[in-house]
Amino acid sequence: MGFKVEQNMAPAATVSSSNKAEKQSIFKRELSFGNNFNDKKKERFYLDLRVLLVAGVDLKSALELIIEEQEKEKDKVIFQQIHEGVVKGKSLANCLKETGKFSEYEYFSIEIGEEANRLKEVLDQLMEFFAERTALKRQIISVLTYPVFVLTATLGIVYFMMTNVVPMFKDVFTQFGSELPPLTKKILYISENFPFYMLIFGAVVLLIAVFIFTQKDQDWYRKFFSSVILKIPKVGSIVQLIYLSRFTQTLHLLLSSRTPLVRSLELTEKMVKFYPIQTALKDIREDIEKGKTLHEGMVKYSIFPKRMLSLIKVGEEVNQLDEMLFKMSKQNSEELKHKTQLIGKLMEPIIILIIGGVVGLILVAMYMPMFNLSNILSQ
Repeated sequence: MGFKVEQNMAPAATVSSSNKAEKQSIFKRELSFGNNFNDKKKERFYLDLRVLLVAGVDLKSALELIIEEQEKEKDKVIFQQIHEGVVKGKSLANCLKETGKFSEYEYFSIEIGEEANRLKEVLDQLMEFFAERTALKRQIISVLTYPVFVLTATLGIVYFMMTNVVPMFKDVFTQFGSELPPLTKKILYISENFPFYMLIFGAVVLLIAVFIFTQKDQDWYRKFFSSVILKIPKVGSIVQLIYLSRFTQTLHLLLSSRTPLVRSLELTEKMVKFYPIQTALKDIREDIEKGKTLHEGMVKYSIFPKRMLSLIKVGEEVNQLDEMLFKMSKQNSEELKHKTQLIGKLMEPIIILIIGGVVGLILVAMYMPMFNLSNILSQ
């Protein structure tokens, strides 16, 4: 980040005006925050706060510096609320909780860090966690951006051809007065009724969107959707890997913060919102409370790969479960990056073939009668 905050701090609780001005000039940079308090904002917040605390700046002054650097008023209000709570003597964890912008596992981890005098370490882990999540979202967006753009352009091209190009050919065919090939007749029929078909298509898409929006939190829908998507070739394995990566990341963060295992699983269940993993974690917590190990609870569920189960078993036996989860998290991230890049490369030629096939089919249907007419005239 390039912070160069002087560590020769005065013993007083606040920073001197000269040192504060110097920090402010060095601290300034552009923060690319979105409209919501998203993962990227949290990553920056935890990074900035950790850097300032390591440099010797007290918590109140660090929050003041962070507030002054905010360009959006909504973000400034959030950090001002946190700062006001700290000034009143509240813990940082409680202040984060009161904003309603931070998840339970975040302020619980920070609470553990404050109690164990490991706040800087917890902030570093939170920063890395959200950096990984941000990177993952960027990978997924980069893979989906090209197909979505191309498919949208394809719909536009097909709409233009069906409403402008095909009707011109129809007028020409009417003058010929000859029998048209079956494929040409079908394309002309679709062209005549294309606005109606587009209306039906839009209505169906809207109904599906409304249905998903209203049912997405229902258990039956989440169970059905997850079972279907996991069965899709390639896509299912990527989705599974995404949530397994989030599972190992979250559980590692909590365990490394000295959070009890049962409590860590409870918080992880709230973070990993994927039905097969959530339902598994609920049962696993009950098994652990009955005296079973994490490995023994997980082995009953197919959503967890055998390799992961073996590594967790070893981690429990050598009392290094958090380290084993950290290694799995890194491996999952690398594998996910490789798979998303591969899918992106495979989708490009497939989409091009689809576009060429649709446009080519329309053109062939339009030119077939002309070829037939030329054959008749030559005879």
